[in-house]
Amino acid sequence: MFRRFKVTSKVRESRTITSFQLQPVGPQGWRAFEPGQFFVFKIPVRDERGHVLRNYSISSPASRTGRYRITVKRETAPVAGVPDGAASCYLHDHVSVGDELLAEGPRGEFQLDRTSSRPVVLLSGGVGLTPLVSMFHTLAHETERRVYFIHACDNGEVHALGEEVRELAALRHGLTLHVCYRFPLAADCAAAAYDSVGIVTADVLRRVLPLDDYDVYLCGPPPFMQGVYAALRSLGVPRHRIACETFGPATVLEEPEIGQVHQPAEAPRPAAQKRRPRAARSRTAKAAEAATTATGHAIMVEFRRSKRSVPWEDARSLLDFAEQQGLKPDFSCRAGVCGSCKVALLEGEVAYVQEPLDPPEEGSALICSCKPRSSIVVDL
Repeated sequence: MFRRFKVTSKVRESRTITSFQLQPVGPQGWRAFEPGQFFVFKIPVRDERGHVLRNYSISSPASRTGRYRITVKRETAPVAGVPDGAASCYLHDHVSVGDELLAEGPRGEFQLDRTSSRPVVLLSGGVGLTPLVSMFHTLAHETERRVYFIHACDNGEVHALGEEVRELAALRHGLTLHVCYRFPLAADCAAAAYDSVGIVTADVLRRVLPLDDYDVYLCGPPPFMQGVYAALRSLGVPRHRIACETFGPATVLEEPEIGQVHQPAEAPRPAAQKRRPRAARSRTAKAAEAATTATGHAIMVEFRRSKRSVPWEDARSLLDFAEQQGLKPDFSCRAGVCGSCKVALLEGEVAYVQEPLDPPEEGSALICSCKPRSSIVVDL
């Protein structure tokens, strides 16, 4: 259910990025969240519905109760003839202190594993640092784990929350910050505001990270995600140790074919510019045995239109499972928000991992957020 939040402060973090502090209006409006989670916002812009849904990560510490912070990049059109980002521009240009916004959440599975004692690598590109800043607060204040925060962006003009992260890194021994600028400005050089020039490569990771078994959290735009994921894999980091917020199918992080370029989709998104959080992992990283029903029979998934029937293996969702079979279902948000992934459920039952914002009608399923409860047949 959407709740009302009052904007209590609006802070310019860089040339393109602004933070909004939000306080719940209702007496029961506050809900605890895990570092990495996001809110779904209903933004009143001109379209056929009168609003768009956008998801933005919470960048504030999870220990700070009573209010939340989101940090949003103003998305301008990359080329002429393409519209600016409707939601981000509305927030930047029209929302002021004292205004109210409608939001639902917190949501999302891209969360800091608080049970782990392994050292942590936080890898962010651009405004992808927002959920990782929330994680860094928890790691710095509530654990003794070693943490390496590696952030990449163009230069100091677009580097958001930089001072906050530097102050966190100075809190205790075992917290390391490495900043990589692609195009440092003269002011950046004078202030010694960065540690390396260019992009985050396997060489950079080798120099910064001692050999160890890390939990890795990765977030940023598609080229950054793809390049850094490949670098991590080349260094031997297992897939199941890399948790990501992706801009599309799981395959977006695997090596593309020659000439193939992955483009981000314009869609309802978890976090500023980001799609639903998920862990990148392959079929080989999943349980080898097929799931079974209470009677001991294997759960089968039939993709009717594709004329394919396969035993269910553990996957984050039916959408992920379909992608593993080489299918390309429609989707946008991967968060049970937009309804783009809805398909006809011809037989069987599904269970929702996370309740969708707008539950589908009887006989349909949002495959991005459900798993089969029994053998099923879907119109896909």
